[in-house]
Amino acid sequence: MNEPAASPLGPLVANTLLSAVPALLLVAGLAAGIGELFQVPGRYAGQSLAVLAGLLLAISPFLPQHLPLNRFGAANCVTLLRAGIAALLAGWIGRSGLAPDQSWFVAGLAAFALLLDGIDGWLARRYGTASPFGARFDMEVDAFTILVLAVLVYQTGKAGGWVLLSGAMRYGFVALGRALPWLNRPLPPRKRRQTICVMQVIVLTACLTPPFVVPWTTMLAALALGLLTLSFAIDVVWLARQDTLAEARR
Repeated sequence: MNEPAASPLGPLVANTLLSAVPALLLVAGLAAGIGELFQVPGRYAGQSLAVLAGLLLAISPFLPQHLPLNRFGAANCVTLLRAGIAALLAGWIGRSGLAPDQSWFVAGLAAFALLLDGIDGWLARRYGTASPFGARFDMEVDAFTILVLAVLVYQTGKAGGWVLLSGAMRYGFVALGRALPWLNRPLPPRKRRQTICVMQVIVLTACLTPPFVVPWTTMLAALALGLLTLSFAIDVVWLARQDTLAEARR
């Protein structure tokens, strides 16, 4: 009697855990140190750790898209590091404000995450480990980082509530795709999207630093949001045209 074949996902899950568990421990340790350094309440560490755990759970259903590769890979480890930084940034959400030294620290974390952005893609191409999962992981971390930065800019009073649209727009697009399936069609690669994504991070990070104050932060954040809105509008129009062409061919 033949034994059932082992699932090809097993080795990948095991290897992924070898990266995820140390990342969780690292964030827990760093968050505890940051909380001690800036004398913030103990919930900072718990909040940061919970955010990272939530991010990993949210992306875990897409892990099979990494097959037939059975190793998590260096590229995804860099993305995981960026996810950890995003979690450390999210730990500051819910506070009434940031002292100047805290603002510089938060901006420095965001700048470091931005420097790492692109390295994961280069590693994936360099070592032949690119996969739909890696692309999805990278995209989700980018989107979440922008959302966190937008919340912090609003929280510190550097811009009005409208700045939250910078972080919420991508999630709104995904939600709208459930009602309008044609929005789920694959989009052709465009450098425009990556450029505007980087601009969002740069502008929102700059707005968090003490030298940038209202009304300059309001104008910068509004400009970045306008460009992001335009980029989404271009993609929606393209998808609508593709849907119209597909209907005409039927």
